[in-house]
Amino acid sequence: MSDDIKSFNERVAGGKGDATVIMPAATVILLRDTDAGPETLMLRKNSKIAFGGMWVFPGGRVDDEDAPGESDEARARVAAVREAEEEASVTISADDLVWFSHWTPPAIDIRRYSTFFFAARATQHDVTIDQGEITDSQWIRPVDALAKQREKEIELVPPTFVTLHYLSQHQSVDAALGGMVPAEGPRHYVTQAAKGDEGMVVMWEGDAGYPTLDPSVAGPRHRLVISKQGYAFDDSGLR
Repeated sequence: MSDDIKSFNERVAGGKGDATVIMPAATVILLRDTDAGPETLMLRKNSKIAFGGMWVFPGGRVDDEDAPGESDEARARVAAVREAEEEASVTISADDLVWFSHWTPPAIDIRRYSTFFFAARATQHDVTIDQGEITDSQWIRPVDALAKQREKEIELVPPTFVTLHYLSQHQSVDAALGGMVPAEGPRHYVTQAAKGDEGMVVMWEGDAGYPTLDPSVAGPRHRLVISKQGYAFDDSGLR
């Protein structure tokens, strides 16, 4: 693994760890309708912790107290509800969460989180953050968040970027909640990262280079290229 890929992942994870250990986590994309289209709640992480300085959706690790003995999905739903309350003082119901994806990071020597991504309509729009783990918040249209990332005004990790990409294709909360889940069920992203000619290439199943970790292999694409020019997402391998 190249040094730049390792450095990026270590910064995201907030430190080194055992690559064989994957900690369960949950994220919730809270959505509300506006006259200009749906908005999502995004939070800025404290620069001194994992995902430092980056803009994320509410979420965090599944704790031991989160529905012990239940399925992984059920425990993740409880964790998502708890994290929304802890990080943004927003109350939601686990029953209202739509599970649309799951993300597993590459097997490298950093702290790793295997994360359920849920979405839900927000019935409460007032947000209170703790100014500790979270230093800022905003309701923002997905297309505007992507534009800010292109202009280097905000930083996003790949799962957040890809989620915003798909959210930006919907014109209402109902459309997003109904359209985010593929026909075959929640999409599982088991991430592989490699060095390409343009920069870091993050690949998922459906990309021609995924089985061999060779981004130069010709064929269909399901990848995010991270270069000095920014992010370039191509999911043509899914069509």
